[in-house]
Amino acid sequence: MASIQPFKGIYYNIEKVNPDDVVAPPYDIITSEMREFLYRSPYNIVRVDFGKDLPGDSEFYNKYTRARNDLYRWIEDQILLRDERPYFYVYEVEYTILGKKRKLRGIIALVKLEELGRGVYPHEATYSKPKADRLNLMRFCNGNISPIYALYNSPEGITSKIIQTLETPPFITALDNHAFVHKLYRVEDFSLYGRIINEFKDKAVYIADGHHRYEVALDFKREMHQIQKETKNMGILNPYDYVMMFLANIQDEGISILPTHRLVKGISNSIDLIKKIENYFDVSTLGLEKDIIENLSYQGKNAIGLYVKNDEKWYILKYNGKVCESIHPAQRDLDVVLLHELIFKLSLGISEFGYEMNPEEALRMVKASQYDAVFFLNPPSLEDVEKSALANVRMPPKSTYFFPKLLTGLIINSFYP
Repeated sequence: MASIQPFKGIYYNIEKVNPDDVVAPPYDIITSEMREFLYRSPYNIVRVDFGKDLPGDSEFYNKYTRARNDLYRWIEDQILLRDERPYFYVYEVEYTILGKKRKLRGIIALVKLEELGRGVYPHEATYSKPKADRLNLMRFCNGNISPIYALYNSPEGITSKIIQTLETPPFITALDNHAFVHKLYRVEDFSLYGRIINEFKDKAVYIADGHHRYEVALDFKREMHQIQKETKNMGILNPYDYVMMFLANIQDEGISILPTHRLVKGISNSIDLIKKIENYFDVSTLGLEKDIIENLSYQGKNAIGLYVKNDEKWYILKYNGKVCESIHPAQRDLDVVLLHELIFKLSLGISEFGYEMNPEEALRMVKASQYDAVFFLNPPSLEDVEKSALANVRMPPKSTYFFPKLLTGLIINSFYP
């Protein structure tokens, strides 16, 4: 199970920079326009975590060498500070979702890297291209620029209670692009550290956001171990055997998951589409004046929404329960898996699709003929995530969108003191 430890965090010096100007969203949701905006600050973390390719780049001068140089220079110039002793950190974000105010809290720690399925469990599939980029960044910067977002399930809530009763103020606060308030605290009572560490010894960890970064950390660990083996330095302390994680307790309130809707091409009309899927789904319709997302939520599990270009109605596709042997038993009631396996793969033969979080934008894209149809999903539950992870079966990419996103640059972990 999980082995965790405190670390000497690196963070921005609020006497020299405004945290709001230098933090950034996770790299995988940053658009080119957003990156240009973030680049306005010479110290924004995007320059390290998601730098731009420039004309004239070469093997010796590129976005990775610039990331390394910026990071080391900022530390040298005390734009970035490093704690003198290891701490556990508490990350808190106050946010609003569906008109309700919520608060996400968790602890940031180093978690010992394990092969997936041995105490640390993924729930989503990954792509190779983002992993290559993240591995290059780790090779040049020798650290974790952003925390992986992970979950654990602890009814005892030992760490949760410690987090909730902190009396020290945050040492850094920053706003994200939604104007949500992100705060970082130190756990300064070191007598509590043993209790925190012990709580995780029998707890599994489920990766929520950061599957690519975890797999890359494993790859980097293997690379470094091979170098150690060749130089006969095995047995020394290996800081790259750990990765920085934000750990949130499933039992706590504050964790939110949003769905990511799917857009497809190659659909000529709704009549043919419905005929192809009716072996697995009962189909009903709604007028376009209705709210498809609201009505989909009323349906509960095993319901998928659909809009086809030029139609004047929504479709509700309700799974009829017909068992498909190609779907793992742990995932037979997961809407996103039913969509990919029964509709895309078996019924339509579709392997390429687009993603969109905003249902209004997804509908606009279909009406503008960028796509031919959009499938709307309810969000999976935390229980869905845990069930898939423990069964060692992965959901399709972008099955979950954990909200809000953790800021990059609020805390950094370096492999070297």
